[in-house]
Amino acid sequence: MSRVQLALRVGDLESSIAFYSTLFNTEPAKRRPGYANFAITEPALKLVLLEGEPGQATVMDHLGVEVETTEQVDEASKRLTGEGMETLVENGATCCYALQDKVWVHGPGQEPWEVYTVTDDSTSFGKNSPATATATAAACCRH
Repeated sequence: MSRVQLALRVGDLESSIAFYSTLFNTEPAKRRPGYANFAITEPALKLVLLEGEPGQATVMDHLGVEVETTEQVDEASKRLTGEGMETLVENGATCCYALQDKVWVHGPGQEPWEVYTVTDDSTSFGKNSPATATATAAACCRH
């Protein structure tokens, strides 16, 4: 099963978690400092909340398609490259408290999209992560 991912940068993480828990009638699948994600079955959605600056309006951080296997990521990379898109492959990346294989592309408005699979859990947020996700989210989740 694949599902669309929507990553939002939010100014009030706890209020956002409460809102989306109610909206989708489910609790987060994973919570860490500055981070939460929801693995929603219906509709098929991976909702990621990244802690932003207090009081900031919610903004779209990035979009993605979560797939089941590295082979599916590789197939997407080959297809997108074959269609003339510039791709960035990251295998074995630590991002959002998970080990991932992924490929990045940008839409016509420069919106970042990733096709990714989670290969394992991680205790750290990502590249040189401190105790919270706020400072490293840009380095981890954007390309």
